[in-house]
Amino acid sequence: MLDLLTVGEPLVVFAATEDNQNLIDATNFQKHLAGAELNVAIGVSKLGFSTEYISCVGNDPFGSFIKKQLVQAKIGTSYLSTSQHVWTGFELKEKVTQGDPHTFYFRRNSAITELSPKIVEQINFENIRILHLTGIFAALSDKTLLIAEKLIKKAHQNKVLVVFDSNLRPALWSSSQKMITTLNELAFQADIVLPGIKEGKTLSGLEKPEEVANFYLQHGSKIVVIKIGSKGSYFKSYQGKTGFVPSFKVNQVIDTVGAGDGFAAGIISGLLDQLTLKETIQRGNAIGALAVQTAGDNDNYPDQLELKYFLDEHL
Repeated sequence: MLDLLTVGEPLVVFAATEDNQNLIDATNFQKHLAGAELNVAIGVSKLGFSTEYISCVGNDPFGSFIKKQLVQAKIGTSYLSTSQHVWTGFELKEKVTQGDPHTFYFRRNSAITELSPKIVEQINFENIRILHLTGIFAALSDKTLLIAEKLIKKAHQNKVLVVFDSNLRPALWSSSQKMITTLNELAFQADIVLPGIKEGKTLSGLEKPEEVANFYLQHGSKIVVIKIGSKGSYFKSYQGKTGFVPSFKVNQVIDTVGAGDGFAAGIISGLLDQLTLKETIQRGNAIGALAVQTAGDNDNYPDQLELKYFLDEHL
């Protein structure tokens, strides 16, 4: 039985090591693995669950680095292909002492454009527990959007739980209206939707967390969990269960990138462990809090013992 199947574009990120230097002036960088869906797969795998990652990399040093990292992270590569024609995408990221770091992507026409929709027909959905998707993969091209739609359809046909993280990237879309319409159509088909509060407002046109949650519940979603930054997470289910789970206090925030993916990994692993909804969100908040304390997107994701230690110490 496969616990998690996800799809996305893996990236190599060069993170600046000098505080508060813009990408023009920074001279020293450290190489890491990145990609929203891949971060989630790493987080779930580190907690002891089986994962498979659908993607494509180039026949280049970055692609080889990604493959090596996937093996080390115990992430399945049965659906990872290699393109001989285009390169693996990468990005640059600032190091800041306050706020969110600026990033710059080199991903246009990258290897992910070689991923074929035919890959969906190769997947046995009968033995999958959860499918995870984000709005980033859907934004990359018409072909990746088609793959996302096909994956959701096959998942529902086989009663596989679908988790969708909106992950807005306006720069990847031809217009904000297309982004809003497309991501809402995908979210309406998901069982569990995980927007940030700003994302929820953009996509729904509504202000309050409960209003945003109702918007998705009324269109078919079963559970909506809304991330409200450092405050915590609001949730509401189609059964009427609702509440707020506060975040954990962090003494020093080093890098916020990857926190949302860590949160998603916590939600998915909590569902796999059959925790209560509040316990599941609490786990998501915990992994998010751990994630912001290091420079890499996924460097500080915990294993089961580290997670238990953190929760025991902070609850």
